[in-house]
Parts: sequence; structure tokens; C-alpha cells
Amino acid sequence: MKNVMLIGLTLTMMAFAAAKSFHVTFDNNAWIGTSEVKAGNYKIQIEGDKAILKSGTTVIEIPAKLESATHKFPTNGVLMNTIHNKQEVEEIQIGGTNERIVFSGASPSGE
Repeated sequence: MKNVMLIGLTLTMMAFAAAKSFHVTFDNNAWIGTSEVKAGNYKIQIEGDKAILKSGTTVIEIPAKLESATHKFPTNGVLMNTIHNKQEVEEIQIGGTNERIVFSGASPSGE
């Protein structure tokens, strides 16, 4: 059974409407699909059916899509799932908007 939790990591996002890019800070390591995302500051760009996370020289491409919810999210949030003691990001909700980045892909490798 999935253990789903909505957490408010220290997540800082700024939306740039035209570019569909956001800034996010992960306080802890997490998994998005088969990629481990180390704690740190990232710029996330949505390009077609993928999200590109950049931090320094680190670039991670992950299947994702930008979706609209039926309501605005009051604050930034991350919907995570605990799988085999690893935190897997399912979506990032963008506070003050009705937009969320939804990730698709396999569970962390080796699990």
C-alpha cells in the first residue's frame, strides 16, 4: 500500500509565466522516477513531455508534464510516496497557482 504524504519541504519556487521554468530547493535527497535528486537548489524547465532539472553542472531529464488542477494551491508543496524507504516525488504543486508538475516513470532503480 502506498504511503502518500503532502509535505512542505523548504520549497522555494518562482514561476516565469512564458518560460514555464521554476526554481526549487530540495532540503533532502529524493527520487524522481529512476533519478536521484540530491539536496540543493534546482531550476526546473518544462519542455514538452519532460522536466529538466539543473543545478550547477548537474542536469537531470525526467518524464513530466505541467497540469492544471481545479483549484489554486495555497502554498508550495511536494506530493511524495515512500517506496522501500526512499522518498519518491510524484508532483510539485506551485503555490499561488493551479499548476503542478506531475512526474511519471519507474520506481527508484534496484527496487
